[in-house]
Amino acid sequence: MGKQFVSMSHQHIEFIEQQQLFFVATAAAQGKVNVSPKGMDSFRVLNSQQVLWLNLTGSGNETAAHVQQLPRMTVMFCAFQGKPLILRLYGQATAIHRADEAWQDYISMFPAQAGARQIFLLEIEMVQGSCGLSVPFFDFVGPRDELSSWAEKQGERGIEQYWAKKNQRSLDGVATHIVDLSKPAT
Repeated sequence: MGKQFVSMSHQHIEFIEQQQLFFVATAAAQGKVNVSPKGMDSFRVLNSQQVLWLNLTGSGNETAAHVQQLPRMTVMFCAFQGKPLILRLYGQATAIHRADEAWQDYISMFPAQAGARQIFLLEIEMVQGSCGLSVPFFDFVGPRDELSSWAEKQGERGIEQYWAKKNQRSLDGVATHIVDLSKPAT
């Protein structure tokens, strides 16, 4: 049976800082549920009740669409090495876009990354730890660099064009607000 907490403990934060992979789950009131694996150096703990993660350009933009309709989000970590543990962070998320004033407050916390499209701030309402006894062992070999290489080759203008073409709407047709289409891409 899982144990529930109102905030992250020091042990939870240490566990998170050791992880190379996390999963993000969101859903609007209607439509598809989205679960996305995330990696790279894209997660930050601000304090025991707030975390940030940097969302990079991908083939879809479901999380942004969902959060703007219904801000609930679950972030999950699981131990692939050492003592078994599944750690879930439940809360309310805010999508911070590049044009938002708060973007400048947070982007410097991450390494420069071509294709950075949103930062999500999660206000944690509950933390749950569970056993993870059936999660298999895996060894971390290293990060993939294909996404970074692709984004760098596109350049900023190419990334904005990709967002306008591929990231404006969710699978259910909900606007993501990734770019203002009334302005030409720069």
